[in-house]
Amino acid sequence: MPSADNRIDSRDWGLLGLLSVLWGGSFFFNGVILRELLPLTLVLLRVALGTIILLPLLRARKIELPRGLSGWAPFAAMGLFNNVLPFSLIVFGQTYIPSGLASILNATTPLFAVVVMAAAGEERLQARRVAGVVVGLIGVAILHGDALGFESKQGIGILLCLAGAFSYGLAALVGRRLPQRVPPLGTATFQMMASAVMMAPIAAVADRPWLLPMPHVTTWLAVLGLAALSTALAYIVFFRILQRSGPTNVMLVTLLIPVTAMLLGYLALGEPIALREVIGALVIASALLLIDGRVLSRFSRAPASTPHTIR
Repeated sequence: MPSADNRIDSRDWGLLGLLSVLWGGSFFFNGVILRELLPLTLVLLRVALGTIILLPLLRARKIELPRGLSGWAPFAAMGLFNNVLPFSLIVFGQTYIPSGLASILNATTPLFAVVVMAAAGEERLQARRVAGVVVGLIGVAILHGDALGFESKQGIGILLCLAGAFSYGLAALVGRRLPQRVPPLGTATFQMMASAVMMAPIAAVADRPWLLPMPHVTTWLAVLGLAALSTALAYIVFFRILQRSGPTNVMLVTLLIPVTAMLLGYLALGEPIALREVIGALVIASALLLIDGRVLSRFSRAPASTPHTIR
């Protein structure tokens, strides 16, 4: 269960770091896949293959499927706001803007989550957390300062990606109402199954994917990576953090994604890291410390632990 003060323990910080790597890769995979496949077909393949990958694990763990409409309703709602809408909006956005800018806009998710949860009366609107999210967004802007230029039609892509981030914020509220008795593997699988059912007729009518030419091997490898790593495995991690630390905390991963993308580029591709990127990463780190609050609470307790008398 989430802590009363919305703080995150060291284990979940580690899981957030892992999730940021898994989801950071989705922007790269999307960029590769969109060269040959249409956006809605991409989303359908992502959730359908992710479901296929998780179903054998679900059976091995003997996790039963929900029963009836009332049993499926929370997972269908989660699938709509956490998969169908944001995935579709963001991949359409990536047809207008670069992957790097899309990841920056995705980092607005924690701000939307904080506001949505406060408006719904689920969590108190803490000045510390709002300030932390704003500082984090500044850090993201610094990190990718050279990717913020606007070209023709970029405004459409920006609005689509912001709408996707807002949908993730609504998903944080829906996540609060998911059945706590269902393990993360079950929740991840059920919401993707519901998403696949919703996406199949939409992609069939809009894209008619059977008429598309057969994609190259590189595209299929990107689809497999998107489904297995950035979807199936990522959602198991996501729902574990959601159960342990709460909906607004799990959305902090979007602040980490641009940082992990930078580090992956450096470690895997040998891409240089500029001073601006180091400064941006440090600003984001300070924002996460501000949101977590434990460092600030230690400073606030310090005077009380060392009383002194003024003469």
